[in-house]
Amino acid sequence: MSGFLEEDKPIYVQIREKIEDQIVDELLKEGEQAPSTNQLVSFYKINHATVSKGVNQLVEEGILFKKRGIGMFVADGAREKLIQKRKDAFLDNYVVGLVQEAKKLGISDQELFDLIKKCKSSKGE
Repeated sequence: MSGFLEEDKPIYVQIREKIEDQIVDELLKEGEQAPSTNQLVSFYKINHATVSKGVNQLVEEGILFKKRGIGMFVADGAREKLIQKRKDAFLDNYVVGLVQEAKKLGISDQELFDLIKKCKSSKGE
């Protein structure tokens, strides 16, 4: 397996996430052709079925669409769908726990906002 991939996550999920990242980062724009399954197989040196599984999930979600005999393309609205999906995951994975812990510690909303601002400013944002 190629060094580009992580050991602790299914490969098809990583392939899917790499394509999603390219769309979110606007390296792949709506209407543009996505890398073919064969290109991904060749680049990552992995099984065709593994790549297909990740790509097909993106097709099922309407992120990519197939043009028979031509290839895969980024669907209209794909970037916004992905951003919304990631915002929802961010809420579930980070914000809910943060707010619950702040409540346990008696941290007020204003204190929490101040802590977030402080953290962002120390990271140069």
